[in-house]
Amino acid sequence: MVQLEQATLEAFLEAVRKLDAGFAQLPRFEAQVPGTEEERIAEALAETAERLRDNYPYFHPLYAGQMLKPPHPVARLAYALAMWINPNNHALDGGRATSAMEKEAVAEIAAMFGWKEFLGHLCGGGTMANLEALWVASQVQPGKKILASEQAHYTHKRISAVLQLQCESVPCDALGRMDLNALATRAALGDVGAVVVTMGTTATGSVDPLPEILALRAKHGFRVHADAAYGGYFGLAENLGTESALSFARIGEADSIVIDPHKHGLQPYGCGCVLFRDSSAGRFYKHDSPYTYFSSAELHLGEISLECSRPGAAAAALWTTQRLLPLVRGGAFANGLERGRAAALAFFERLRRDDRFVTAFAPELDIVIFAPRAKSISEASGLSRRIFESAAKRNLHLAVAELPTEFWAANLGTMQRDRRTMTCLRSVLMKPEHLEWIPRIWDELSAASSEVLGGEGAHTRRAAE
Repeated sequence: MVQLEQATLEAFLEAVRKLDAGFAQLPRFEAQVPGTEEERIAEALAETAERLRDNYPYFHPLYAGQMLKPPHPVARLAYALAMWINPNNHALDGGRATSAMEKEAVAEIAAMFGWKEFLGHLCGGGTMANLEALWVASQVQPGKKILASEQAHYTHKRISAVLQLQCESVPCDALGRMDLNALATRAALGDVGAVVVTMGTTATGSVDPLPEILALRAKHGFRVHADAAYGGYFGLAENLGTESALSFARIGEADSIVIDPHKHGLQPYGCGCVLFRDSSAGRFYKHDSPYTYFSSAELHLGEISLECSRPGAAAAALWTTQRLLPLVRGGAFANGLERGRAAALAFFERLRRDDRFVTAFAPELDIVIFAPRAKSISEASGLSRRIFESAAKRNLHLAVAELPTEFWAANLGTMQRDRRTMTCLRSVLMKPEHLEWIPRIWDELSAASSEVLGGEGAHTRRAAE
């Protein structure tokens, strides 16, 4: 039974032949590349394939752990096709075609947020994209502090340290969102330069209340940076909850936005994107390069990026994917997001109605957190790890997270709260296939839980409860 998609390989070979035909006018030559003997290459590749088998099956629906979404077949193929050229999107000399593709692809992402005039480019990933956003914030508001929620990605504190900026954490509420009262109190001190608003935390998928934070910006004058590395594409989904939908509807009012196409955008690693609403932010990047920027008067992407060499193949893959799957509401791409969220809601409902588990809040995007019910938080934490291991033996791969006990406060019942955090189980249901696989995922989780907790079958609450 074939698990890895291979049907598109013939289309890839045809594309390689078409690319090759574009250089037919050049004199023939024989590349002086060592080790290109067919047998030796086959042997090396076979050894690589053997080594790569030592991985979790990230591509399979039974992998429901970390936020790992397989690239679309067309993204894989376009990336590989571009590697026959190996373009560098630093200067037009190194990546003429792929630089144009990057500008077009990034413009389509910006249009998703309602931006026509902007500054932006691709990055190696969300960390580099967020670094650029906070760096620009520090240039606009020098000497002022960065605020991010306790559930914001750890990269913001690390980046701030690299940039020699002060970064403070703002408490979260019981839903994993930035606490507005705490933010208002902190911002009133007048020394805040930028607030990082997380549009989908990596732990729980919680969406910070952007409309209210924008109102605080109007009062206190700080910049708003939307870290939408994980959740940014969900503005296209039409099955969000009311509060999440309101936040995504206002994301275009942020001063800067980061989104990771290598998460929900169906791209290979690494492909991040940073956008600035004010295109004059380019002035902070201005520099001279006496040997790369003189082939054309057009904008070289290295002139608006902190990174120098960047893979043009990433731009080719993104551009090709967006040609196939436009970033529009109601389209096939948006439907994939909606299916992931529907899967998370369906999984959450099964967990909520089963006495063996304690749930936190309902998922805002496609991430579900839960734990086994026990006498105490400590006991539940230990059982979470045992269920994780038992499920893996059944090829159901979940994730483990350490999160504030407060997230479960409303549903703990008589559980003894002997720890401030609970080790819990976490599922990221970001593959469209997850929706139809929820029954199988549930069966495997139920069996693993019964093995650890004792007893057989589900302990489902009555509908009237």
